[in-house]
Amino acid sequence: MKSMIVVSLLALSLAGAAPAQAGCVGGAVVGGVAGHYAHHHALLGAAAGCVVGHELAVRKKRELAAQRAAAMRGAPPPPHH
Repeated sequence: MKSMIVVSLLALSLAGAAPAQAGCVGGAVVGGVAGHYAHHHALLGAAAGCVVGHELAVRKKRELAAQRAAAMRGAPPPPHH
């Protein structure tokens, strides 16, 4: 029950966070839960999840910026991988 309250509060805090910061916090929550179930390594999982979540958020931000720039130039958007 306590963990559900913590996860709910973290989810509410993500609403006002910057995208890269939200990626870190969201990744940390997921990584912490996964790490907890993987031999009680919640802190290690949270740290790794933060790094991965931040990287994914930054990558998405760059892709959106490239799409907007291409739309402004009238060029076709870059290919999606």
